[in-house]
Amino acid sequence: MAKVSAVELRVGNLLEWDKRVWRVLKCYHVHVGGRGGAFMQVEMKDIEAGTKTNQRFRTEDKIERAFVDPREMEYLYQDGDSYVFMDKQNYEQMPLSAEFLEGQTGYLLPNMSVQVNFYNSRAIGLELPPSVALTVTQTEPGIKNATATNTFKAATTETGLIVQVPPFINQGEKIKVSTDDGSYMERA
Repeated sequence: MAKVSAVELRVGNLLEWDKRVWRVLKCYHVHVGGRGGAFMQVEMKDIEAGTKTNQRFRTEDKIERAFVDPREMEYLYQDGDSYVFMDKQNYEQMPLSAEFLEGQTGYLLPNMSVQVNFYNSRAIGLELPPSVALTVTQTEPGIKNATATNTFKAATTETGLIVQVPPFINQGEKIKVSTDDGSYMERA
């Protein structure tokens, strides 16, 4: 099994901690200026029991990655409350529930490649690419000659995800969104 540094943790990673397998739901790098060292605040969910916990790891800590069978799959379509994926090796289709995907559905676009992790032949997690390009379907009109400022406005994307974007972004534009925290990165 491989150990990774705490600062390398990302949303969707699977960890072996406290003799259980956990999926990372949220992770933040926190640095308290002047006192103490930096640390990673990680929200994790036990894949067997379904319980959640918040854990703080020092940045120099090494965490055990769970041994999983990663499979490259393609997202096909949404069928009611399920999302259908196809294995690129054997073309077998597999539905996953919206509850299982836990907030990752807003980043899924048809024909998108994702990594589905299996543990003991059971799907236990989905790893998205670091960012996705989404089209803005609804937002307030842009401001002419607006430059990058610290003000933002809400924009709804084609997947229903709501992202805070700079004022110069208009309806119909493609934007790059981070899959870690859902933040606007840049125009696509």
